[in-house]
Amino acid sequence: MHFITLNSETDFDGWRKAARALALNEIKPSDVTWRVRGNQFKSIGPPATDRPLQTPQGSFQGSFNVSAKFVELAQSAILHRDPTRFALLYRLVWRLRSHHDLLNAATDPDVAQAIAMAKAVHHDQHKMQALVRFREIGREQNSHYLAWFDPEHHIVEATAPFFASRFADMPWSILTPDVCAHWDGHAVSLTSGIAKAEAPTEHQLEEVWRRTHASIFNPARLKVKAIPTERPKEYWRNLPAASIIKQLIADTECWIGAGIADAGTEPRAEPSMKRKSAASTETIETLREEAASCRACPLWRDATQTVFGEGPQAAKIMLVGEQPGDKEDLAGHPFVGPAGQMLDRALQQAGIDRKKVYVTNAVKHFKFVPRGKIRLHQKPNTPEIKACRPWYERELNSIKPDLVVAMGATAAQCVFGKITPINKNRGRLIDLDDGIKALVTVHPSYLLRLPDEDAKVREYARFVDDLKIAADLLRKSARAA
Repeated sequence: MHFITLNSETDFDGWRKAARALALNEIKPSDVTWRVRGNQFKSIGPPATDRPLQTPQGSFQGSFNVSAKFVELAQSAILHRDPTRFALLYRLVWRLRSHHDLLNAATDPDVAQAIAMAKAVHHDQHKMQALVRFREIGREQNSHYLAWFDPEHHIVEATAPFFASRFADMPWSILTPDVCAHWDGHAVSLTSGIAKAEAPTEHQLEEVWRRTHASIFNPARLKVKAIPTERPKEYWRNLPAASIIKQLIADTECWIGAGIADAGTEPRAEPSMKRKSAASTETIETLREEAASCRACPLWRDATQTVFGEGPQAAKIMLVGEQPGDKEDLAGHPFVGPAGQMLDRALQQAGIDRKKVYVTNAVKHFKFVPRGKIRLHQKPNTPEIKACRPWYERELNSIKPDLVVAMGATAAQCVFGKITPINKNRGRLIDLDDGIKALVTVHPSYLLRLPDEDAKVREYARFVDDLKIAADLLRKSARAA
């Protein structure tokens, strides 16, 4: 009996080298036992050791090859958790030497099993790509993004490059019971797996995902029997929305029992983007939940999530920017990146407490183009601004501020409903409807892009002066009240 010890559960190169040597030495599959280094084996008698194999010399050397189709199949199937996969794949190697078209025999038990293993692995990889949700630990320079996933097969190492490409500009870790993958912006590294109990506790970002799932849930399209097929219950534990799935199903069954007999056939209408007549009853929280499923323009497809406005419901000042940036897209909050830090500093110098203002953007999804490891900001176009403007209108109706500060050309176009020059309208209060005032200024990111330090200092001072106009209006409103 020959004992072959592989370095890991996914040691394809080690398996391939051993399988070739075994086949060249005419060692039958029934005479080989495969195992993984570190795994414990129960045996009677002295422990078995690997018998070194020598590649035979002569004309037979190098004459044995397998097709690229088999190599691709084996690379996937070897990631399956079935401990018999190594023996199965070597059995196929042994048989392929004399049956070159064996892989075309889909009804062959060995071929069918290997294909089924590969499909299961691919399915698990797809689930990992679709269901992993990162949450931010720390802020800015010290921020790191963590995610927990419980894979069914040994797919983490093979799937990590997908996340390295998709989230190339942020440091992240994907924690699993088998192995943990880490990205530092340059390379993927692997460490030992951890238990679920050792993973970080739930974060507010997961709560956002739960709210999103609840807001887009359509009871009219619920097919309970189809759910285990598309998202088997063993994957529910990886979903941020897992805690509400059962309740949503239960609620739907109650609604059906109450008389909604056609709930399974007639789709629910998409959320209206028109301003409601009873706008005063809309809170920012309800608007945020509704906006999470916004599909008014194509930007939602590539963005991580909707980034809605934040701030007190009764804010006197409403700050409007252009669109969320890379940091905002990942965190789900407006103005938390470099431009947000610039804004915070300017607000403080102007005498305005950011906690007392409402901050939002004209466009609620991140528009970008990928450039290697980074995602470069792209300016929203007029159709995208118009598609998102109803959200701004409903935010305005809900908050009813005394002043709206439009920061940048995109924000000004949203606030006034038309292209509005910055320099021509800057530094003065402009009347809007319902007694609301507007103030036009530059966007904080404009200050960050200035290459000349003197110009940057000068323009930053002008930006603070603009915000001081807002501070003066805020003080006058307080005295009047």
